Amino acid sequence: MKVTQPDVDATDLEIIELLRRDARRTFADIAERVALSAPAVKRRVDRLERDGFITGYTVRVDHAKLGQPLQAFTELRFAGNATVEEIAGIGGDIPEVQTIFTTAGDPDALAWIRVRDVEDLKRVIDLLRRSGRVTGTKTLMVLGTSTGAAQP
Repeated sequence: MKVTQPDVDATDLEIIELLRRDARRTFADIAERVALSAPAVKRRVDRLERDGFITGYTVRVDHAKLGQPLQAFTELRFAGNATVEEIAGIGGDIPEVQTIFTTAGDPDALAWIRVRDVEDLKRVIDLLRRSGRVTGTKTLMVLGTSTGAAQP
């Protein structure tokens, strides 16, 4: 049985890109930019949400102002018998762990971490290591971020 994906056209992709850049953009503003009416844009956005192309909306935060200016990625290696579910759940109870990316190959996962300073980073890495499942880590501190088509 062949599964078919709902069609998206160039206008749908443009609407998605406009919302990706500013999720608070009005339907009227989008309509002006894609040469449609605001109600037509709303119908398209509703369809894109219903069909799962748009899965949510978000806000960008200045983490430095919130006391977490330092970002790092920590490579995590696990014992060979660790399941993907165990790996994915490793940082669930550590608020500074933003996301765990499970990977194929070496390392088993990347932890995206936001902290106050290097001492705080060491504390978070120690918490990950103490889980009993992590067999090795390697941490890379972020020096800067460039905006591109997608962000983690």
